Amino acid sequence: MGLKTQVLPAGEAATAAAARVLADGRLVGFPTETVYGLGADATNPAAVARLYQAKGRPSFNPLITHVVDLAAARKIARFDAPAARLAEAFWPGPLTLVLPKADGCAVADLATAGLDKIAIRIPAHPVARAMLSAFGGPVVAPSANLSGHVSPTIAAHVQGDLAGRIDLIIDGGAVDVGVESTIVGCFAAPTLLRPGGLPREAIERVLGCALAGLPEAAAGDTTAPLAPGMLVSHYAPRSKVRLGIERVEAGEALLAFGPRTAAGAEAAVAVMNLSVRGDLAEAAANLFGYLRSLDAKGALGIAVMPVPDHGLGEAINDRLRRAAIGRG
Repeated sequence: MGLKTQVLPAGEAATAAAARVLADGRLVGFPTETVYGLGADATNPAAVARLYQAKGRPSFNPLITHVVDLAAARKIARFDAPAARLAEAFWPGPLTLVLPKADGCAVADLATAGLDKIAIRIPAHPVARAMLSAFGGPVVAPSANLSGHVSPTIAAHVQGDLAGRIDLIIDGGAVDVGVESTIVGCFAAPTLLRPGGLPREAIERVLGCALAGLPEAAAGDTTAPLAPGMLVSHYAPRSKVRLGIERVEAGEALLAFGPRTAAGAEAAVAVMNLSVRGDLAEAAANLFGYLRSLDAKGALGIAVMPVPDHGLGEAINDRLRRAAIGRG
């Protein structure tokens, strides 16, 4: 798109520059605790359209609106009692709530894909919070990568995908969580729409009940997702991804997990271990960076060892399944 993309280290100058860029209807890549986000003024339809264009993102895929505090969230969404309990317990943090729009919601319809609901999060990262405070309004921010590609966990990932397409990148170092936020739909029954950086068990403890599952018809709808990150093919590297492997095939790279390794690992094009200790938090933080690194090796495919499906493992496996579908 021919822009000159400026990269600034996190700090007061970067925060001020980001507020100016957003106010001008332009785009900023910035760190959150989950992954790097690509921010635009949520109330500016032209800015939101520019964001979709920069990512190559389908316009039917709704965006998460980021705000600085609960008062700002209540200006654009309506909270029932369960939603209020979740917000009080987990915000700021890696939880997104899908809520009914408030009357007079200023967020552009394009950002919500024409839905009568809105996805909202209050990030915990100090750089993100400083930017939101300086800008003074809601900011839509999907992951700062080309649509469908592996999400960015360091500023260099953002630069690799979006240099020349966006105006500014704030370099705040590596993120802490490493997978996107958990998304809960605050419907008649609170519903897990996307597993993520906050384990479902923690949410269920606060609610005092189990989260509902997504209806099968909605889960399989690739044309009108209820929330961000629900497209069947998503988070996909260029190399074919093969899951739950016991043996590495010729020409493959290996994404390992835990202290044991897969048969044939010695002949793999490259090997990276999400967590030698079998720690799911460490694995989540490493997931997207390691997928990007292995994808750059030019292997015929990426063979992925099994990851436990509890706690953060649920989010890790969700991203891996979508990556595998993406390059089938």
